[in-house]
Amino acid sequence: MRIEGTFRCFKNDLGIRPIYHQNEARVEAHILVCFQAYCLWVTLQERLCPLVPGLTPRQALDQLAGIQMLDVELPTSDGRKLTLSRSTQPGPATVLLLQRLGKSLPEQPPSKLTSAQNMALPGRAV
Repeated sequence: MRIEGTFRCFKNDLGIRPIYHQNEARVEAHILVCFQAYCLWVTLQERLCPLVPGLTPRQALDQLAGIQMLDVELPTSDGRKLTLSRSTQPGPATVLLLQRLGKSLPEQPPSKLTSAQNMALPGRAV
């Protein structure tokens, strides 16, 4: 029963599909990556169990997937570019999950100002 659950996890939750390799070393590498992914999956499952009972690893990852980092680039009037790296603000359920896991999001990084000289493409005059 547990072996069937493992293969179901490979196929559904981890998205590992059959891949036909032509080389034995690649087959072994694929098996290693699958095994490592499964170990991480089980570790997450065991960590979630006492902290957030009833939450599956898939549900936790889906919630955490809503947190994204993006760069907002704004041109300045003098030809430079202001880059603001920002992460999205998590919803209340994700904040609660992070708290239960004892994790927090890092502070927003400082903005960067790029001069027009640094933005020039190779081979182009500034």
